[in-house]
Amino acid sequence: MEHELWCKLYALCRQLDKGFPRGFYRNAEIVAVWLWAVVHDRPVSWACDPRNWLPGPPFPRPSQSTMSRRLRSPPVRHLLKAMEQLLREAPTQAWVKSIDGKPLPVGGHSKDPEAHWGHAVRGFAKGYKFHAIWGEGPLPMAWELTPMNGAEPEVAQQLVQQLQGGGYLLGDKSYDSNPLYAEAAKRGYQLVAPRKRPHGGLGHRRHCPARLRAIELLQTPFGQALFAERQHIERRFGWLTSFFAGLQPLPSWVRRLHRIQLWVQAKLLINAVYYHHKDHAPLLAVA
Repeated sequence: MEHELWCKLYALCRQLDKGFPRGFYRNAEIVAVWLWAVVHDRPVSWACDPRNWLPGPPFPRPSQSTMSRRLRSPPVRHLLKAMEQLLREAPTQAWVKSIDGKPLPVGGHSKDPEAHWGHAVRGFAKGYKFHAIWGEGPLPMAWELTPMNGAEPEVAQQLVQQLQGGGYLLGDKSYDSNPLYAEAAKRGYQLVAPRKRPHGGLGHRRHCPARLRAIELLQTPFGQALFAERQHIERRFGWLTSFFAGLQPLPSWVRRLHRIQLWVQAKLLINAVYYHHKDHAPLLAVA
């Protein structure tokens, strides 16, 4: 199954690779080796060894130093982004989206200087956090990776700026923030999140009208039924992490923010292709 998923991803990146080769290897070949490593949950050095390819790849294997240099280059990053954008596109624009974060912990004694302590599933943990806004498609509409202590309302403001259209955005109580309500409203979205202190008053300070509307909305049957739709993002995270090549706990060789971003992005691409394969849906054609 890993080989089948990789073949689909390789075909896709070859179609999208419009640039000229940089040196001996095309951008699509660099991406293909990277995805071969990630789909097998192995380091890049493993994928650079021809003995770990059965059957062998249709191109020579680059060295690990070449992979390290080229994975940081803008053309390769652009190609990965183009693959993500193509797989993200859904036939219809979802009018209800959800936002949440998933902790990606590392060991408490890790020497990674960019991994910080912050709130996780059970208490505090050291590591990173994957923030995502999900609609109906197999990929998040917007996502970001931060250290574990990244403030969720502040990261959410950056993600909301990437959204188009309009509708409802559902979040838990950690997203109950006036600046976030205002930013979502500016983008045409009504944020709906429970109050952080449901039994307290609103005080005498001025609140965003969108926040006051959300408080009223959650007291109605429609608002409660609407907020129940937020459970779908839990399923999205569950699907992303539960299959054989999914986003499992970070392996020991994936550290530092830029490497983890590449790893998470590759896992999202694999998840999207697996979604199409599981539902027997054809991949979108390249225009």
